[in-house]
Amino acid sequence: MLLFPPAAPPDRPPGPREFLGVFRYGVRALGLVWSTHRGLSVALGILTLAAGLLPAGATYVGKLIVDAVQAAVESGSAADRLTAFRWVGVEAVIVITLAGAQRGLSVCQSLLRALLGHRVNVLVLEKALTLRLSHFEDAEVYDQMTRARREASSRPLSLVTRTFGLIQNAISLSAFAGLLFLFSPWAVLALVLAGLPAFVAETKFSGDAFRLFRWRSPETRKQAYLEMVMAREDYVKEVQLFQLGPLLMQRYRDIFDLLHGKDRVLTIKRNFWGFVLGLVGIATVVGAHLFIVADAVAGLITLGDMLMFMLVFKQGQSAVAASLQAIGGMYEDNLYLSNLYEFLELEVTAREGEAVTGPQPEEGLVFDDVSFSYPGSTSPTLHGVSFRVRPGEKLALVGENGAGKTTLIKLLTRLHDPSAGRILLEGRDLREWDESALRQRIGVIFQDFVRYQFSVGENIGAGDVRHFDERPRWESSAEKGLASPFIDEMPRTYDTQLGRWFKDGRELSTGQWQKMALSRAFMREEADILVLDEPTASMDAEAEAQVFERFAKLTEDQMAILISHRFSTVRLADRILVLDGGRVIEEGPHRELMDLDGRYARLFTLQAEAYQ
Repeated sequence: MLLFPPAAPPDRPPGPREFLGVFRYGVRALGLVWSTHRGLSVALGILTLAAGLLPAGATYVGKLIVDAVQAAVESGSAADRLTAFRWVGVEAVIVITLAGAQRGLSVCQSLLRALLGHRVNVLVLEKALTLRLSHFEDAEVYDQMTRARREASSRPLSLVTRTFGLIQNAISLSAFAGLLFLFSPWAVLALVLAGLPAFVAETKFSGDAFRLFRWRSPETRKQAYLEMVMAREDYVKEVQLFQLGPLLMQRYRDIFDLLHGKDRVLTIKRNFWGFVLGLVGIATVVGAHLFIVADAVAGLITLGDMLMFMLVFKQGQSAVAASLQAIGGMYEDNLYLSNLYEFLELEVTAREGEAVTGPQPEEGLVFDDVSFSYPGSTSPTLHGVSFRVRPGEKLALVGENGAGKTTLIKLLTRLHDPSAGRILLEGRDLREWDESALRQRIGVIFQDFVRYQFSVGENIGAGDVRHFDERPRWESSAEKGLASPFIDEMPRTYDTQLGRWFKDGRELSTGQWQKMALSRAFMREEADILVLDEPTASMDAEAEAQVFERFAKLTEDQMAILISHRFSTVRLADRILVLDGGRVIEEGPHRELMDLDGRYARLFTLQAEAYQ
C-alpha cells in the first residue's frame, strides 16, 4: 500500500502550438548563459563554427588525396606523388585542428556547466527567500520548487549546448549538401527526409517523459521524505523503538516500483520505435551507396569522387540525425526549463509598507477584531480576536492545542496577514510598516525552534543578523538565556560546532537547545516586543523558575507575550488571555480569572492537583 496514492499521469500528447510554444525559453537560456560568462560563451560559438566546417573540409581533402594517389600511380611522376603527400599534410592539420576544437568545446561546456548550475541554483534559492510562509504551506508551490531544483539547474546549459550543436550540424550539413549536390540534388532531398521519422518519434517520447516527470514530482518528494525519516538522527530513535523500519522501507519500495514501472514502459517504447524508424535512415544510406558505386563502376565518377560521396552521404545522414535529435532534445530542455521559469515567475504580492515608527508609542500593540483562515482551510483558525498589550505589560496566552495561540504570533510577525480585522503597533496598522523594521522590533522563540547545525555563537547570532558575528552580543544573550554555564564548559565555547551533521559536532539535550533558542531571542536588545512560545517546555522546574525570574527583570520596559501550558508561569503575567477554538473566552489577571471560576480556574486547579 502506498503512503500517498498518486493520481494517474496525463496522456495528452503535445499539439503543434504546444510544441512550438516551449521554444520561447531558448532565447532566455542563451541570455542566461551569456550573462553567466561572456568569454566562455564567445569561445563556445567560435569553436562550434570550426567544428562544423572542418569535417566537410577533411572529407573533401580525403577525395583529393585519393585522386592524387590515383594520378601518381598512373603517371609515376614524382610531382604527383609529392602532391599526394602534401594533401596528407593538409588533412593532418585539419584533423588536429578539429580535435582541438572538439576538446575546446568539451572544456567550455564543463566550465559553463559548473558556473551555470550554480547560477540557476542561486536564482531558485533567491526566489525561495522572497516567498511567504503561505507558499511553503502550499503543496503545489512546493512541488514547483522541487521540479525547478531537480532538473532545471542542468537544463539551460544542455539547451545552449544543443543549440550550438544544432548550429554546428547545420553548418556541416550545408557543406555536405553542397558537395552532395554535385552528385545529385535528389540525394540531398533523400538525406533530409530520411531522418524525419526518427525525429517525430523522439519528440513524441520527449513530451511523454516530461509529463511523466511533472506527474511524479510529488511521489519523488515523498520518497525523499521517507529517506530522510529512515536516515536522519532526529528520527532514528522512534523508527527503531517503534520498529517502523520495515514498514517505511516497503512504502519506499512501493513508490519506486510505481515510478520505475512507468519509466520502464516509456524506455522500451522509446527505444523500440527509435530502432524501427532508424531503419529508414539505414535503408537510405545503403540505397545511396548502391547508386554511387554503380556510377563509379560505370566510370561516371572517379574513385575519389566515390569515396567522397559515400563519406559525405554517411556523415550528412549522421548530421541530419544529430540535428533532428538536437531539436527534439531542445524541445525536451525547453519543457524542463518551463519548470524553472514557472517557479521564478511565481507571483509574490509585494508588501509596500515603509513606516519604521508609529504615531502613538503609548498605544502599544492592538489586535482589533482579527480573524484568520489558512489557505485552503474550510474553517477559520481565529474568530474576531481583540486585545491590547501596553508598553511594559506582560500578556500570557493559554488554551488547548489548536486554540490559535501560535497563529496569533504568526500574524504579529507578518508571516501571515489577517483575513479580517487589523493589527496595530504604536497606532499604525502592521501593513503600513516596513517589514524589516517591524521584525527588528520583535524577538521571538517559537515552540518548534530551529536547531542550526552551526557553531554555538552562530546559533545565538542568528537571532539578529545585524550582529551575527559579534561575540560580546553572543555572550550577553547567552547569559540572559541561561545558556552560559554549559557553553563555558565546552572545549571551544562559542566556536563549538553543534549537531551531528558535521565533523566534531556536539549534540545538546533538548533543554539545552531550548536555552540556545531563548538566548537567540535575546539577541534583539532593541526589540519592543518579546514573544516566547512554550520557552521552557523542555526545561526542569528549577531552570524554568530561573528563566521567568530573569525574564521579568530583563523585559521590564518591553511588551512581552508568553505562551505556555504551565500555569505556574503564566500566573506571573499582568493579564491572561484564554483562547478556545480561535476565540478569546476569558481575559484578566490570574486572581480575577480564579474568582471567575471559569475555564482558566478549572484548568489551573486540575494542573495544581497533579502536582500534589
